[in-house]
Amino acid sequence: MVPSSSSSSIPENGQALQTLEWRFSQVFGERTAGEEVQEVDIISAIEFDKYGEHLATGDRGGRVVLFERTDGREYRSRKEIERMDTSSSRHPEYRYKTEFQSHEPEFDYLKSLEIEEKINKIRWCETANNALFLLSTNDKTIKLWKVLERKVKKVSEMNVECSSQLCNGVLGGNLSSHTKFLNSGVVNGSLSRSTSQILSDDFVFPPDGFPSLHLPTVVYSNEITYIARCRKVYTHAHDYHINSISNNSDGETYISADDLRINLWNLEISDQSFNIVDIKPNSMEDLNEVITSAEFHPSHCNTLAYSSSKGTVRLIDMRESALCDRHSKLFEEPESPGSGSFFTEIIASISDLKFSRDGRYMLTRDYMNIKLWDINMESAPVATFRVHEYLRPRLCDLYENDAIFDKFECCLSGDGLRAATGSYSNLFKVFGTGAGSEEATTLEASRTPNRRSVQATPPSSGRSLTSFARRGGRRGSDLDLNGANAFSAKLLHLAWHPTANLIACAASNSLYMYYA
Repeated sequence: MVPSSSSSSIPENGQALQTLEWRFSQVFGERTAGEEVQEVDIISAIEFDKYGEHLATGDRGGRVVLFERTDGREYRSRKEIERMDTSSSRHPEYRYKTEFQSHEPEFDYLKSLEIEEKINKIRWCETANNALFLLSTNDKTIKLWKVLERKVKKVSEMNVECSSQLCNGVLGGNLSSHTKFLNSGVVNGSLSRSTSQILSDDFVFPPDGFPSLHLPTVVYSNEITYIARCRKVYTHAHDYHINSISNNSDGETYISADDLRINLWNLEISDQSFNIVDIKPNSMEDLNEVITSAEFHPSHCNTLAYSSSKGTVRLIDMRESALCDRHSKLFEEPESPGSGSFFTEIIASISDLKFSRDGRYMLTRDYMNIKLWDINMESAPVATFRVHEYLRPRLCDLYENDAIFDKFECCLSGDGLRAATGSYSNLFKVFGTGAGSEEATTLEASRTPNRRSVQATPPSSGRSLTSFARRGGRRGSDLDLNGANAFSAKLLHLAWHPTANLIACAASNSLYMYYA
């Protein structure tokens, strides 16, 4: 049974807002028709920094690509910014900044396992001295990167001030050619024999030499380059694949989570971590759930939440004990009698967990739905939004081709009024979470996002729920379920700008951005 989402139980953010009209903004790495996408170029992680000034993506090839905001704000004076509402008159735009190789493929000889270089998560850290800091992780190793600007050093050409009488001969008075000619003829600090012969035959030196001849010097140019340096490597702390990293609000620590354990790290200490959650049973035969995602509270440095494959979320307080084997709150939706099946537990597994900016709400994504939880109410979510209900009759097919194990991410807007998540056929959905909101929009990750947009019918009984089973006035789906690659085009990763209505999402190797 889906809980009712009345105005008394969902975020009280004032009056219901109008449905946003989403438009295409930018795309990076768009492939041309017929171009084959390399596996290493597929994007596997997206993250905005705290203020939305930078955006980072990671791919399956272990690369991290950084983008910086460049929509003219830095060129405006303070008075101009005060006179105009920049948030409404201009949406954020980005440009390529730099990229670096974060992880390389490894091989664990003790366990005879290959460790792929794929970037699982990226998290931004606090900036310092105009340098950018971020954490990136693959299945086993976490790295702290520092990205800083440097002016490019260049070797200046020799500066020769000569008159037309002196600059004659083979060089014809061309000063730049003269300089390059002399540079090319210098060997170990002296002129080569061929150059000396040419100069002696065709160039007349003044009796007193060149009074203004300067040797080449290294100078700074106005060109800027970016240098990425690995400051710390945090390794040998997880026996299983790392699925989450999350920075603490104290700016000093972070957590990393795998299937059975959550470790607490200090950013400055790479060879030691503290195990704060351990759900590994004495016998692996008794294992009935695994950790799927973990996230720190945005403002309470002692509080974190982690989700499990059984569809539960546990809130823990690190002040209670060193090993947080007991949760302070358990968020679990009661199962309806007679609704269980072989696939019930599989599709109930939570693949992503996000806190709202104020920390009062949590957004979770399982295979079929996204759910909004109030941290003060554990019994049931305050709202449930159906993502692709039309797939429920095809769960057997999804299980056979492993699509049922796809891990979709979710995100909340900065004001908490909307949520978004991905689906198949490169579609993503935007839902309104505010009181009385009926917003539910389907968009496609392409230059024409509204091409396949569907406005679902308003929910009945006052419930803030939406089903996307209806399309074009008939029962159907948003993709061809009978196609050979029906589930290969999927939008797993997306992120919402922290202060603006801008969504960045990854469709294969392409990064699309949309604003409203």
